[in-house]
Order: sequence, then structure tokens, then C-alpha cells
Amino acid sequence: MDISRLRARGTGRRGAGAGRGPALTRRGALLGMGGLAALGAAGCGGGGGRDSADGPVRTIEHKYGTTEISGTPERIVTVGLTEQDYVLALNVAPVGVREWFGEHPGALWPWAREALGDADLPEVLPVDELDFEQIGALAPDLVLGINSGLTQDEYDTLDGIAPTIAQHPDHPDFGVPWQEIARVVGTALDREDDVEALIADIEERFKDAREDHPEFAGATALLASSIDGAAWAYAEGPAPGFLTQLGMEMPEKAEALFTDEERAPKEISLEELELLEADALLVGVYGDPEASVTGKKVFKELDAAKEGRVLEMPEMSRLNGALSFGSVLSLHYALDVLPEAIAALLDGDPDTAPDEVE
Repeated sequence: MDISRLRARGTGRRGAGAGRGPALTRRGALLGMGGLAALGAAGCGGGGGRDSADGPVRTIEHKYGTTEISGTPERIVTVGLTEQDYVLALNVAPVGVREWFGEHPGALWPWAREALGDADLPEVLPVDELDFEQIGALAPDLVLGINSGLTQDEYDTLDGIAPTIAQHPDHPDFGVPWQEIARVVGTALDREDDVEALIADIEERFKDAREDHPEFAGATALLASSIDGAAWAYAEGPAPGFLTQLGMEMPEKAEALFTDEERAPKEISLEELELLEADALLVGVYGDPEASVTGKKVFKELDAAKEGRVLEMPEMSRLNGALSFGSVLSLHYALDVLPEAIAALLDGDPDTAPDEVE
């Protein structure tokens, strides 16, 4: 394969996670906490009934057409933000993973590293732009870019290396719900039944959390972030979706901010911080913690702050990572930690603050 010729076809667009090292860029942080687009509930396309020498052919629809897969892919490269978690959840070790944030070995956060077991760490692909020569040298038989922003040129170049699955056709870039990422990966690996069991397990845990905490029903919760001292609020994405799956609602004043179709994150000026008022306010802190909006006098005047209803999540904390990934692996960690933390916020007693986020 002439990888240099393939590389010339790509555009080298800067990746969605943008920025090497532990510090995320503003775009990377916006993606992490809330995503850039609305989430929906469409099913994945696919499931052709034809056979090949390697077994049934699965046809998967995506943003740039369809991809046919037969047999069981073994050398998988993930070029989206979070697909490595889904592959590992099916006991398959990817050979290449695109770094998003965290700088963990193999670009695997702790929940994914545990799932890897004794298998070799995957090679880390740079976040800045796709390195087609590096990907080609890994000799993949499948490339996954479901939770990504692949361009047509990037997809074409990757598809010249190995069968490639791009973004879901029914959701915006970076806006595919975790259930649908799981289903696409399950179809690609011919593990549909296993994926449905993974999904059912997580949804059962959300149900248990709602039953254990009836106070969540009707309570308001908001996901916000401080990015280099600027405040942002989120309506859609894995972290806000976590709160709604617990049975909580967005405050009306915050809800009114999101009038565009994609309900993209909104920057909140210091003069408008009252829009962040909620029964439970979760704040991801990116950049210099000393510059965090949570330390500003106007923030401390919020009822949520005075009454101990704010949970700060440092950028590199495991909880912030788990909510940002919102995957079939990371959601288990978030469900272990966050329901009890939110219950402590809602109990009306400032002295019963949740444990410090690790």
C-alpha cells in the first residue's frame, strides 16, 4: 500500500479534542462536558442479510455512505473521541487509539485500562490531525470514527486503508448517543446481542439510581464549566444526558438559553451568572483552577454556592473524564460516584457536602 499517496488525499483537519497534553483547548473542553450538538434516539442502519466467504455481511450506514463488513475485525483503529471504550467493552483490544485528553498510557482512562487486561497497549494517535501513515502502518482491518468530526476527504483516505465507519447519519458530529455508538460498534464486530446486554445493564443502573433517590424527580440540575475563567452552560451531550437519565430537569432560565437546533453550549457572562442557579450545579474546571469562575465573588453570591449545592470537578479528575466520555465503560464509574454526590447536594444541608472529586 502506498501510504504517502493516500496521505496526500487527506485534509489533515485539526481534531475535535484539539490540544496535546493535559490542558484542553476551549473546543476540546466544550466537547468534553456537553458535546456540540443535540442527542437523539435513532437506531443504526445496517444488518444486510447477504453472506460472504467470511460469514454474514453487515452493512452499516454512516454520514458518507455505507460500509460493508464481513467476518470479525481484529485490528481496529479508533479515530473518534471515545470508541476505544466500546471496543474494549466487547473484549477486543484496539491496535490504535486517537488521544483526546488525559495523557494516560495507550490513551486509555482507568476504566478502559482495566478492560484491556493483559493485552498490549494500543499505539496512541495524535489528537491534532490524523496521521495516515501511522494508521496505515498499523494494518487495520477496521477504522471507527463514529464519535468524530471526520471530513469527506479524511473518510475517503481512511477508507482507502481499511473499511471505515464515519459519523452516524442521523446525528450531528460528536452528537451520537452512547447507546447508538454501542450499537454501531456491536454491528461492526458482529456482537449485537452482547451490546444490547451492555446497554440494558447501564439503563438498569440508571433505573435503580432513580428508585434509590426519589428526590431526583423534579429537582433541577445543570452542567456548567469554567474554561480559563469563562462560564459555559450545557444542554446536550453525555454529561447533561447523565443528569436527565437520573430523572432531573434543567432549570427553566437555563433551558431558555438554548434556542438553536443543535442546542450548542452557551457562554454565560459574569453579569448573568444567576442563569446557573439550580438545585444541583456541576462545574467542570478547565485551565488554571485559581482563575475558575467558582472563585469569583459574583459566583459565591449564587444561592447554589451559598447553600453548598455546587460540585466542582477538576479537568483531570476521574469523574470529569467519566462524564465526558459517557461510554459503556465510563458510565459505570459515574454511576458509582455521582448519584450519592448529587443526593448530598440536594439534602438542604450545606454541611453535608459530597466527597471531594478525585
